[in-house]
Amino acid sequence: MLACIIAYTDRVSISVAAVAMKEQFGWSQTQKGFVLSAFFVGYLLFMYIAGILSTRYGGKRVLGHSVLAWSVFTLVTPFAAKTSLSLLIAARIAMGIGEAGMFPAAYELFGRWVPAAERARAIARLLSGVPVGTVLGLLGSAWLVARYGWDAAFYVFGSLGLIWTWYWFRDVENDPATDARLNAGEQALLVIERRDDAQTRSERSRRWMLRASVIAIVVGQFATMWDLYVLLSWLPSYFRDVQKLSIANAGVFSAAPWAAMFVMTNAAASLSDRLIARGVSTTFVRRVMQCSGLVLCATFLLLTRLAHSPALALVLLCAATGTLGCTWCGYSPAMLDVAPRRSALLVGLSNSVGTIPGIIGVAVTGWLVDVTGTYAAAFALAAALSLAGAIVFGLFFDARPVVD
Repeated sequence: MLACIIAYTDRVSISVAAVAMKEQFGWSQTQKGFVLSAFFVGYLLFMYIAGILSTRYGGKRVLGHSVLAWSVFTLVTPFAAKTSLSLLIAARIAMGIGEAGMFPAAYELFGRWVPAAERARAIARLLSGVPVGTVLGLLGSAWLVARYGWDAAFYVFGSLGLIWTWYWFRDVENDPATDARLNAGEQALLVIERRDDAQTRSERSRRWMLRASVIAIVVGQFATMWDLYVLLSWLPSYFRDVQKLSIANAGVFSAAPWAAMFVMTNAAASLSDRLIARGVSTTFVRRVMQCSGLVLCATFLLLTRLAHSPALALVLLCAATGTLGCTWCGYSPAMLDVAPRRSALLVGLSNSVGTIPGIIGVAVTGWLVDVTGTYAAAFALAAALSLAGAIVFGLFFDARPVVD
């Protein structure tokens, strides 16, 4: 979770800083869109490779080196920006390569450490780092940019990753079998989980990634990530350009929706695990969380065109982002359901596809804002993709394992 927090403080700091960078360097909205989306090029290119490396060498090594790499490139971002736009884009791509190891490595560790009855809560705790990191990144960046200039945000947040890396390699074990801090009951539970996973596998076919449940997960994540990345990258600009807030206030207003997501994600996770423990079908619970999250998010995004004040816009965007948090109790734990021991590979595949919105969606949003002069078309496109993702996931997802 701490690694995820650091990842998102580093990732979103440029969303606030880019407002000041655009004014200093004279970027168009389209150029700013390219800068914001460049991160996702590296993220996409290395994601599946990170899944392979996590499966082969363990999540501890991959995650530790990933945090180290992206922190270094966060620190060099100001130098790159002041040198040239091309070098800045290259640095953002390199940072994306570093962050690509985050989730495949985390899921590989969860496959070893997390019992099936606790999957939704474990995933929710991990993914809670997204809104927490986003809030800290937006608020911290807004304050740092206003007080010390836009480059200060990159220096501060990049340094946090270096500190985390030292503690990670010192204190974390890759496998429960080598961690003397676990008591006998915990060791026994994890041994039982490993045996149960082996007994419930359906096949070892190389074509397991083409199964309907896997495709449903990938489509569900794609729709979720389109909404998430557009909101992550453009909320500060929306509050600045449409609601006419200052850069500092735009950062503050942009942080509130992610606090709503934190609350909703953890509430939905507790409800999910409780329902499954009482005998409700895992398939049904995952479908309800994923589909309701996408449909409600789409509804609130469409309603933003009626927001004629910052307060109403904030309420609607808090609702949209909060309900989107329910999807993290849908497709996310579903990866451990259908591929308990291959989840790093599935995360690598699904996140690769889910990163496409970070490249296309963020850039297309900038283009739509340039062409139409409003954010209405961009939010309408996000809503349409959300509805399509909900339909596919609702029709085709099944929580039964398709591979060990």
